[in-house]
Amino acid sequence: MDTSACACYLTGARVLRHGAGAPERTPGLDLSHRSTSISISNATAPSRSWLTLVAPYQVPSTRKAVRQVCTSFLAYMAMWALMALSLRVSYLLTLAFSLPAIGMLVRIFIIQHDCGHGSFTKSKRANNIIGFACGVVTLTPYSYWRRSHAIHHATASQLDNRGTGDVWTLTIDEYARAPRWRQAQYRLFRTPFFLLFIAPVVQFVVLQRFPWNGPWRWSRQNASILWTNLLLLAIYGVLIHWIGWRSFILVQLPLVALMGSVGMLLFYVQHQFEGTYWAKSADWDYETAALRGSSFFKLPRVLQWFTGNIGFHHIHHLSHRIPNYNLQRCHDDNPRFQNVNIITLRSCLRTLNLQLWDEERHILVSIREANRRLKARTMGRPVQPAH
Repeated sequence: MDTSACACYLTGARVLRHGAGAPERTPGLDLSHRSTSISISNATAPSRSWLTLVAPYQVPSTRKAVRQVCTSFLAYMAMWALMALSLRVSYLLTLAFSLPAIGMLVRIFIIQHDCGHGSFTKSKRANNIIGFACGVVTLTPYSYWRRSHAIHHATASQLDNRGTGDVWTLTIDEYARAPRWRQAQYRLFRTPFFLLFIAPVVQFVVLQRFPWNGPWRWSRQNASILWTNLLLLAIYGVLIHWIGWRSFILVQLPLVALMGSVGMLLFYVQHQFEGTYWAKSADWDYETAALRGSSFFKLPRVLQWFTGNIGFHHIHHLSHRIPNYNLQRCHDDNPRFQNVNIITLRSCLRTLNLQLWDEERHILVSIREANRRLKARTMGRPVQPAH
């Protein structure tokens, strides 16, 4: 999803923070406990031309926000109850009910995501209350996640600012210089099975239960982890008392696992695809990073609804102040924003084979292609283009 998004990658985990290219500090980003706002240097500041275009879509709608919260939470609770009751009939029926429940979980995460950007409602207090409630449902500590996601927006597509709020990505040269054990670790991490089925469960069940930002200190971010965990214990305790621990696991585990998988796929294809954009900070351009470094994941209408229009990710990175319910309108009304990288359900699976950034050609390539180029380079032969 970030997470995220949905934030559904190893945000803050040591495997990412200590990866090659991980930043120690992010210039130009206010990450105090009072704010997660993003400030951009004058050299890369957004041009006035498109700022004027997006301005009308940055106005939150209380009516739309209330409707999204009510429909998403009520539908999710209803599906959860039906899953629990259906255990008496057939587990296949339970899994069938899990599909719309997973869709509602993803939608709740998108609401949390908008609240983290302060775009969901006009009220900062309402955004934080709704965002925290969503975080309990999605097992994602709201304030802690919001901070790492702010870093993601400030550093997206910057080669020298990787490591927080993104998918672990190495360049070909970094991979070639890494020791064999590190290369094996990276290959394992970038396999589709690990990315889609192992990493999300580890992220939601384990990593988001603890702070990974250094020695423990009391802060709003760390407090959100503590309060989220306490509320989860209370809620899960009530549910286990109602249906028993075995039934609880049979209901909750597929929801968490599959929501994580969907969230990871969404987040992955939003930035890892053929034709994406990466640059060093000195050459980085805000608008290019948004429109070329983020994709338009074109989904069928029903999936677009469940995912809260997050497929219009190029619009979201252009202006994170646009709420999810205005993203499509901004895209449709402005031809300037439509000449972008389009990903579909069919093409998204091909992006999973792109694992390394080629700094010479400015494209993502597979590890196999990278090894072929490295071998040819060491033998002094010209590299033939891959077929």
